[in-house]
Amino acid sequence: MDFNHFLSSYLPNPVTGGIRLYADMIEQAQHAEALGYRGITIPEHHLINILLVPSPLQLAAHLAAKTKTIELVTSIAVLPIRDMRVFAGEVVQASILTEGRLVLGVGRGAFGYEVERLGVPRGELKPRFEESLAVLEALLSREDVAWDGTYYKFDPLTVMPRPEYPIPLSLAVMAPEGIEAVARQGYHVQTTPLGADHATLLAQVNAFTRGKAAGKAGASNRLALQRGIFLARNAADAHDKLTLAQDYYSRFDNVWSGPGLVDKGSIRPLPRSQSKEELGCNLLICTRDEMIDRLSAYAEAGIDEVISTSNYGQSQAETLDMMARFASEVMPHLKGLRQRAVA
Repeated sequence: MDFNHFLSSYLPNPVTGGIRLYADMIEQAQHAEALGYRGITIPEHHLINILLVPSPLQLAAHLAAKTKTIELVTSIAVLPIRDMRVFAGEVVQASILTEGRLVLGVGRGAFGYEVERLGVPRGELKPRFEESLAVLEALLSREDVAWDGTYYKFDPLTVMPRPEYPIPLSLAVMAPEGIEAVARQGYHVQTTPLGADHATLLAQVNAFTRGKAAGKAGASNRLALQRGIFLARNAADAHDKLTLAQDYYSRFDNVWSGPGLVDKGSIRPLPRSQSKEELGCNLLICTRDEMIDRLSAYAEAGIDEVISTSNYGQSQAETLDMMARFASEVMPHLKGLRQRAVA
């Protein structure tokens, strides 16, 4: 099982500013490469202070100049808010500038607060995404593409320059039935149970396994699962980080499933129905032995790659230290461990 470091890009105090925020993300990316992580995952969100990367391809291109070999994964580029005729060219350019290290994770968008302020009704996200994905794949794979659909109508055109490196495509899906369907079609999948329990996670993993098994023989599509992870030094450290995580999710939930109350870009924390103790049972914020045991279960379930979300507002020094300890104390026990099982 491989590991990927998620650049959470969380700005709990806007006074910190973007210069410091992105300098920290660059430092984490370089640290991840030096420590042997398979990849770096780059989010995309707008107008809010969590997961704050307005242009994931731009950041990927910059990180390529600061690293050498590590994969650069978008998680995810939001298709419905873009024009695919422009975006396809940007993808090709980013693939070239990253020298083929780009993995293009795409999705329909998660937060009604931002997509509606960018002019896309939340109820249109799914159909817009499906057509946008079809247009994007056509533009990346063919010349003289014409389209006559619901959201796109255009005469023949060719995106330039043409792709010269393979551009792996990964779809962000959370619902098990959706995961199974796209895995059957041969797509790589990014998913997450967020703060939900292990049974929710297993439903997602098993859906991927069934879909892949029902697809083309010998398919090489992979499942990457994002989970909150922090290797604590001791019980007190775990308690402190879980407190930060509960506060983070009180903001995340506001724009994910709540009313979207945002003050000058800062998301308000709102009371959560899930207790801190319940959240702690689901996230992996724990010490070494428990971490290895719980991640071993992930590998045995059939997860190819864990995307580690570790920034809940602690200092950069704590994040870098945790990454180093995780790489030396945990990752060696999980490398190569994988056993797929269908439930």
